[in-house]
Amino acid sequence: MKPINKPKLTVVGAGPGDAELITLKAIKALESADVVLYDALVNEDLLQYAKQAEIIFVGKRSGCHAYSQDQINDLIVAMVKQWGHVVRLKGGDPFVFGRGSEEIDFAEQFGIETAIVPGISSALGVPTANGISLTQRKVSESFWVITGTTSEHKLSNDVVLASKSSATVVILMGMHKLDEIIALYQNNRTDDLPIAIIQNGTKSNEKKVIGTISSIAELVKENEMASPAIIIIGEVVQNTSKLTSFINEELTKESFLEDEFILQNLNSLGFRHKK
Repeated sequence: MKPINKPKLTVVGAGPGDAELITLKAIKALESADVVLYDALVNEDLLQYAKQAEIIFVGKRSGCHAYSQDQINDLIVAMVKQWGHVVRLKGGDPFVFGRGSEEIDFAEQFGIETAIVPGISSALGVPTANGISLTQRKVSESFWVITGTTSEHKLSNDVVLASKSSATVVILMGMHKLDEIIALYQNNRTDDLPIAIIQNGTKSNEKKVIGTISSIAELVKENEMASPAIIIIGEVVQNTSKLTSFINEELTKESFLEDEFILQNLNSLGFRHKK
């Protein structure tokens, strides 16, 4: 059967979880797709944009792989040749621990045209959505984004290096290594750094705990925190903005601009509301 569209692979970042945190370019790619191969961290509400596509789940859930990476690579090539435009939909950004570059490289070996649509990585989007600024003047001049578990299933040595710096540290896929991470920080530092753990970030079922290196293990246990979650370590955590949650709460009110308290504050800043 002749492909419906020109044979092409588009690797697309689906963002951190909230279905609205996806780019217009990503939506356009989904709308033109003949086949969509999507991962477990993708919000399935996004699949509504791929109305004409064959939808195939190729992710990992509860430790079980629907397909191995080699099988996914082969499936991409087969689907492109048979159907045309294949969208590989990945949570976050496909080039931040998403193996997107591997899939691009494999497809190009077969002469397949490829394209990439960046996404909002959970490493950036989840802290921001929770009012945590990864960099802050006079507090943190940089940040590390590190995988908690390497391909050898070990804690990355970069965590050791990062724990000795003043930078904010964001660790993805690190919940199974949390005890090791805590031990590293306790061995390498004398201060008790703030730490936040956010599960299912930006989704309706998001959970989070905020504590310190010495208290976080107990908080995780008490709140039954689990993967998928990100770990944020650094002084910026204690400066978490109250504004984000305040605005979100007020925006849900039916008469947002009629709220007397908000109007008074807006007026004090020089804003005038026209009724």
